[in-house]
Order: sequence, then structure tokens, then C-alpha cells
Amino acid sequence: MTSSSPPSTMCPAQAMRPASATPAFPALEGRHPCFSTTAEGHARSARLHLPVSPGCNIACAFCKRDFNRRDQRPGVATRLLTPDEATDIVARALELCSTLAVVGIAGPGDPLASTHALDTFALVRRRWPHLILCLSTNGLMLPAHLDAIADVGVATLTVTVNAVDPAIQAQITPKIAWQRRRLNGIEAAERLIANQLEGIKGAAERGLTVKVNTVLIPGVNDHHIGDVAAQVAAAGARLINVIALIPQHDFAHLPAPGMVMRHRARTDAAQHLKVFTHCQRCRADACGIPGVSDYTEQLYGDRLVAEPTFSHG
Repeated sequence: MTSSSPPSTMCPAQAMRPASATPAFPALEGRHPCFSTTAEGHARSARLHLPVSPGCNIACAFCKRDFNRRDQRPGVATRLLTPDEATDIVARALELCSTLAVVGIAGPGDPLASTHALDTFALVRRRWPHLILCLSTNGLMLPAHLDAIADVGVATLTVTVNAVDPAIQAQITPKIAWQRRRLNGIEAAERLIANQLEGIKGAAERGLTVKVNTVLIPGVNDHHIGDVAAQVAAAGARLINVIALIPQHDFAHLPAPGMVMRHRARTDAAQHLKVFTHCQRCRADACGIPGVSDYTEQLYGDRLVAEPTFSHG
């Protein structure tokens, strides 16, 4: 693939990491970088994230959304797109990136807090039925939208689950918006966890391949990752991605987890699920092969539109 993007940002340790002998999902290996568990498969196909989701329904202590070109992390995009604008971006991305295989929606707010994501997927599927459709959500509204998600052709689903103990979850997500009410503390945590597990179960029953993202937060949930993995595995998840905290927002005072803590958390998770280890913490408007190529600037040019979001983790 020809690209004017910068050289790979993968560190030598990542590049030299031995590949797993057996892919977790043979049908997705090399076709979906976020569900490919070998190094070779992860670096074979590109994905496009469409930033069509403006708002959110939960407030996480580590979550800081923004519109800029600098930050390489979730929750950041160059601009918001309407569903119709998103199809134009897909067409342009296919011209730029010959290995594009996946269209995903992961923000900058939660894709199920509005209808924009599902409307966009319906338009994309109509024009490009060969593309894999992928959704990433906090899971609060997942049970209510399972049939619609399946109907628009979403094949892979990522749910961010940071705790299955309400006392821990309440520290991470102290408030949510649920049925036109604000829930706080333990009440909010219990509702979020229940919906996440119910949603994962329903998605698995409908044939979706489910991955869980878990943010590793020192002093908060670092001792709890095995419990998260056990419960989401029982619900039907098949892969877990343990993501190191980026210290910011209300968790700006916490340290990023070190190598030993990350290794211990992944080892605990591996007792229950296959662990994804190639995460690049992608932006909500990312395009290309994670850690290898980036077409975002070419897609969006100089149009920078900043709009506020109430964001999720």
C-alpha cells in the first residue's frame, strides 16, 4: 500500500513480539486489525473510524474528549460528521487506502447515545456490503439496540467494561444519564454493569463477535481485571483488551500503569479470555493500519469543526 504517512510508530518490542500460533478468530484474522491476535494479521488490513456520535450518557473520570489533530487517543477527532458526510469519507478512504476492510464507529461520544451511528452503518452497508462493520460502546444502551445493531449488519462489537463491582465502577463512572434521569454513585454503577453484561450476552446470542476494552487504573481496578474478564467471558465476550490509563481529567493525579502492573493484569485476564495485545489507542477518526499508516489528515484537510460532547470512556 502506497502512503505518504509517517513511518511506523510501532516500537521495536512490538515489532519483534512473537505472533500467536493460532489466531483467536480465523475468519477475522488479517481482515480486522482490532480482532486479529497475531502481529502479522494486525498489520495486514486497515480500518476507518467515523466520528458521527456527538454525545454520551455516562461520565468517566478518565475521559477527556477533544477536537484536535495532536492527540493519538480515544475520544479525539478532527471534526464531527453527519451520516451523509460519513459516506463521503468512506468513499475517499477507499480511494486512499487499498487495504481498508473495516468501518467502525467509536465516538467521540457513545455511538448508542444517539441514532447517528446506526443510521451511518445502514448507509455504509447499502453502498459497500463487503466492508466489516464494527461498533464500540460503553454498553449502557446496548440491550435496547441489539436487534437494530444486528439488522444494520454490525459483525464485531467492543464494549468498554472497567469493573463488575459497583463500588469500583462508582469511582470510575460516578454518574450516568438513564431514562431521562441522572443516576449517581452505586446506583449508576449497578445499572451500567447490569446493562453491559446483558448487552454482551444478547450480542453473542445474535452471532456478533464481542471484545471487551478495560482501562487499567492504578489503585482503582488494577486488582480487579481477572474478575472483569471472568464475568464478561461468562456473558459471551471472546477477547479482552487491557488498556493502560492515560492520566487526565479527574484521574490526572494517578500514574500510568507500569509494565509489571500491565503484565499482571493481562495474565489475570488470560485465565478467562484471549488477550489482545496490539492496541494503539486509536482516535475516533482514525484511518489506516494501526501503528503503521495514518490517512486522517488527508481525509479531513483543514476543516476543523469543534463541538461540545458529554463523553464516555
